[in-house]
Amino acid sequence: MTRGPLLTTLPVTEFGETEPAMPDALPTAAGLLVPHDGGPVADVRERPDRWVLLTLVSSALRRGVPVLAWGTGAALLGRALGARVRVEDVPEASVPLAAEWSEPLRGAVVERWTGEVPLLWRTPGVTAWAGVTLPEELRTEFLATLDEATPRSPGSPLEEIGGEPALRALLTDFYSRARADELIGPVFAAHVEDWDAHLGRVTAFWVTMLGGGVAWRGNLNTVHGGLGLRSPHLARWLTLFREAAGAHLGPHEAALLVGRAEAMGARLGGRGNRPHGGRVP
Repeated sequence: MTRGPLLTTLPVTEFGETEPAMPDALPTAAGLLVPHDGGPVADVRERPDRWVLLTLVSSALRRGVPVLAWGTGAALLGRALGARVRVEDVPEASVPLAAEWSEPLRGAVVERWTGEVPLLWRTPGVTAWAGVTLPEELRTEFLATLDEATPRSPGSPLEEIGGEPALRALLTDFYSRARADELIGPVFAAHVEDWDAHLGRVTAFWVTMLGGGVAWRGNLNTVHGGLGLRSPHLARWLTLFREAAGAHLGPHEAALLVGRAEAMGARLGGRGNRPHGGRVP
C-alpha cells in the first residue's frame, strides 16, 4: 500500500512533496511537519488561528501520526503534550533558538541540551528540535522512518464506531424498532412529525457527543422535558438502543456507544417529565 501524504503546517521545500495539514487528511497521513513559524505559543488567547493549529497537532498525536517539529513548532508540540512553554532568551544556546521553547516533557527522552533548554527530545513517534533551523540529519532520519501503512488510532469515538454513515444506519434501525414498540412507539408518534428531519437532528446530536465536531447545539433536558417519560420508557429505550448497537457494531464499539446512551438516560431519568402536547424538535 502506498503511504499517505506528508502533511505540513507551513510550506517547506526540503522534504519533497508535501500537502497542507488539514484535519480530514490526518487519518491517512504518513506524518506531520510542524516547522518554525515565529508565532505565539504560550499565550494564544487572542489568536484563534493558533488554537486551530494547536488542535490539529493534538489530533495528530491522538491518532499516532508521526510528528517532526522545530522552533516554535517544537514549542507548540510540547504544549500539545502538556509541557510548560517558556518565553525567554537563552544566551548560552549552542544554536539559534525560537523565542518560545518547551520545558522537558515528562516521559520524553532528551538527547541534547543547550543550557537549560532541551534542544532535541523525543517521545514515541515524535521528534522535537528547539532550534529554528532543522538539521539535515533529523530530516533524513524522519523520512526514513515513515512506514508505508502505519496503523492509525481513531481520532474520536465517532471514528471508532465507523463514522457518521455507520451511526446513521444504526439510528435508522433503532427508530424502526422504537416506532414499532408498544410502549415508546406512541410517545414518538405523538411528538415527531417529520421523521427524516428528526433523524437528521438526532444524528447531528450523536456526531457532536462522539467528538465529530459541533453539529448540534441545544440542551438535552430542554428537548426531552415534558414528554412524560418515566423509568419504564427509558429502560425500553436503552434496551432497543443496545439491540440496534449490537446489530451494527462490534462488541467494543457497541459498548462505547451504549455507555454514552446510558449516561444520557441517567441524565433524563433524573428530571421530572410532565406530559405535554408539543412536538419533539
